[in-house]
Amino acid sequence: MRLDKWLWVARFFKTRSLAQAAITGGKVKAKGERVKPAREVAAGDELAIRVGELEWLITVRALSGQRGPAEIARTLYEEDEAGRARRIAQVADRRAHAGVWAERKGRPTKRDRRKMVRAFGDGG
Repeated sequence: MRLDKWLWVARFFKTRSLAQAAITGGKVKAKGERVKPAREVAAGDELAIRVGELEWLITVRALSGQRGPAEIARTLYEEDEAGRARRIAQVADRRAHAGVWAERKGRPTKRDRRKMVRAFGDGG
């Protein structure tokens, strides 16, 4: 099965073309190396997938020919515990800082955006 199709079936990306763009952009790596969208995926392959600021370190457990519910998609891979803990900590940190900006109404001013960049980085 093609890597881009598997990423779509496993629900890491909403569309297959988004999966292809991420792979081409170097956001998906197999054993630490960049790959192409047409790379064949097999059970046991280790992948590092970066979506936005979050990174998944997973091992492919199964293949599926069609996209299904999220519960089934989660059975297609096994996530590394260290990577999972790091990702959960990032989300918690993001939520803790989000409360400061949630109090404001409307669009952030230029000054607010500068504060956000200092607090969170440039986002990319």
